[in-house]
Amino acid sequence: MKNSITKFRVWCVLSVFLIFIFSACEKDDPTAPENGTPPDIPPVSTFQMDFSDFQTQRTGKILHNSHEIMLTKLNWGWAAANVFVWNTILTINLIVPVAAFVESFNHEPVQQADGSWLWTYSFTAGGLLHTAHLTATTDVGFINWKMLISKENTYTDFEWFTGRSNLVVTAGTWTLNAKPTDPTPLLDILWHRNPTSGSSDIRYTNIIPNHEENGAFIQMAVTPDSVRDASYQIYSVTNNNMTNIEWSRTTKDGRVSDAVHFGDTGEWHCWNNTLDDIDCQ
Repeated sequence: MKNSITKFRVWCVLSVFLIFIFSACEKDDPTAPENGTPPDIPPVSTFQMDFSDFQTQRTGKILHNSHEIMLTKLNWGWAAANVFVWNTILTINLIVPVAAFVESFNHEPVQQADGSWLWTYSFTAGGLLHTAHLTATTDVGFINWKMLISKENTYTDFEWFTGRSNLVVTAGTWTLNAKPTDPTPLLDILWHRNPTSGSSDIRYTNIIPNHEENGAFIQMAVTPDSVRDASYQIYSVTNNNMTNIEWSRTTKDGRVSDAVHFGDTGEWHCWNNTLDDIDCQ
């Protein structure tokens, strides 16, 4: 009898031990990628802001921060002028990393010995051939990203940007450096997205050390259920001023507020679906 009790106790202890072992082997986070399955790269919209509704290819011109811009619609025009400045700066500085990021979706990664994933491919930017190495490393609840870019006979494995996203790809950040000849911090990108509702936001912040506009930002948000379903907030550090822009992506009518430019206390100034100035309702 005593022997049977002892055996029973041994089996109980062994069972508890086995349950613990098998529980420990289960994934801590059910959203984490399966073993042998690469993580999803965040969409292009988390990296590249949409400026398409504020192109300034029109007649007439205004001068904004030394840039001559073709415009005829004053309210829409002032909104477009502010967007144009950021668009121009970003187009010049981000042509290579944006091209590298966009091309990554056309390639399959290879899992490395340390468990990370590596995308290796060639791409063209500015008419020149480059090579990209995009690495994804799983962290607790997150994926860390790193992009190294090379150009033959010019530079090798320049760390152009790094990033961090959650496992369900609904929030994350990117941090970009300026260029191989000036590897200083350039831009922080903060993004959120809700694939179910279609809502999203993305913010670019100037992080250039000792720059007069360090901390300046442009943020775009999309809220599909709103009448004006898209917006920008553009903040200037030197002017200590916020420009707010709201518009409909469907009808193109919208409004802008800018206390410094309009000389008021931040009232809205509106335009209709042909971009003509109108009184706000």
